[in-house]
Amino acid sequence: MTQEFDLAASLVSGIEGRRGAWTFIQGFAAHWVGAALGSNDGWTQADLDAAEERLGFRLPAALREAYLLFGRRQDLTSNHDVLLGPAELYVDDAKEALVFRHENQGAASWGVLLDSLQDDDPAVFIRLDLADKSAERWEDWLERLSLCFVEIILSESLQADEELCDFLDPDGDSLELLETNSVRLPFPAYPIGEETRWFLGQDVLLRDDDGAAVLARGRTAENLDRIRDLIPGDWLNDYR
Repeated sequence: MTQEFDLAASLVSGIEGRRGAWTFIQGFAAHWVGAALGSNDGWTQADLDAAEERLGFRLPAALREAYLLFGRRQDLTSNHDVLLGPAELYVDDAKEALVFRHENQGAASWGVLLDSLQDDDPAVFIRLDLADKSAERWEDWLERLSLCFVEIILSESLQADEELCDFLDPDGDSLELLETNSVRLPFPAYPIGEETRWFLGQDVLLRDDDGAAVLARGRTAENLDRIRDLIPGDWLNDYR
């Protein structure tokens, strides 16, 4: 990529469909993570074919495309939660969904319902790990698998190196300053849980988790310091 990456503009295309999603992830990896996608960053066709033979069905096109393009890049997909490799994909005990991702402490799983596997870019569902197992069920998460991968790359980028990432326990002033010093990104609403909002400051990606936490990722350490100064507070990793 020779031209500068416009995160906000690319995200608009990235949330609309598979092609835009993969283009967004390629640009984000190159310009925000600092390591462009390479030929060895994905699993091979043979890896995916072996998974399909073991599972007994074809994987959705979007899942295959994502795994082929960046499935082995744990710095993009697995800084906190875990994207399963092809050999780790499995059908849940209730035989309802193909599971492809786990929360890092096992508190949730993400999957695609078996009756939608024929779709190229099916909806993604989430199942929370509850004390009452009879209450566990697959609930709506995001409407397309490619959109889910955009969300994974954004969320996992907030959990990377402490030099580039930080966490703030905000108050009312913090949230007002967040809205003043950044622009809200057009990411679709999450259907369950509390309101999550994405923002872009000056080369800083931010996520507001319903006022309970603000997570930030700067393109550089200097970018992150700038947003700390604009939104003062008890930033977890600010050792200045």
